[in-house]
Amino acid sequence: MIISRLKPQEDLKKGIINISKQNGIKSGIIICMVGSLNSATLRMADGNYKTFTGPFEIVSAEGTISADGIHVHISISDAEGHVFGGHLSDGCIINTTAEIGILKSDKTLIRVFDPETGYKELIIDD
Repeated sequence: MIISRLKPQEDLKKGIINISKQNGIKSGIIICMVGSLNSATLRMADGNYKTFTGPFEIVSAEGTISADGIHVHISISDAEGHVFGGHLSDGCIINTTAEIGILKSDKTLIRVFDPETGYKELIIDD
C-alpha cells in the first residue's frame, strides 16, 4: 500500500499521476482520500465539465490507476455541507492537503477506447 500526501496549490489529478509514476504503480486502486480543495473541475454525468469555487472538503474519492491513465470519482462538500460529485479532472487545486491511499493491484489494468461509450474503459488482464 502507498500512502502519500499532496500539498497546497498542487493539482490533485496531476499529483495522483505523479505519485503513481514515482512509486511504479502501473495497476492500482485508490481506496481512500481526505483533504480539501480551493477549486474543483469535475466532469458531470452528462459529459459536461463544471468548475466549482471553494473551499471544499474531500468527503470521498475512489478510482483505478493504470499505465494508460486514472479514473477517479470524487465527492466534495462546501461550507454549508452541500455535496457535489463527479469525475476528477485537471483543475482540482488542493487547499491544505490531500492524503491518498493506493493499493497496488496484482491484476494488469489497462484502458482502451470503447467506441460505444466514447471513453477509454477499463480492461482487466489476469
